[in-house]
Amino acid sequence: MGRIKMQTFTAVLHKEEDMYVAECPEVGTVSQGETIEEAIANLKEATELYLDEFPLKEKERKTLMTTFECQNLGKFQEKK
Repeated sequence: MGRIKMQTFTAVLHKEEDMYVAECPEVGTVSQGETIEEAIANLKEATELYLDEFPLKEKERKTLMTTFECQNLGKFQEKK
């Protein structure tokens, strides 16, 4: 039996109405849950199932995360 290699991935979460949506940017998997913990647990399961079928090569895992500023021109713009 092969050795199981543990890997650490990133979870990005946001709230949509009454659900939390969790995304793993390194793999591209997405899941949801009623709580943050449930969303992360569901994301972990979805990511493990995906990686069983489509394993990542070590050189494919080069995710960079940053922030950027954007002018808010949408409906949340401050009213004068």
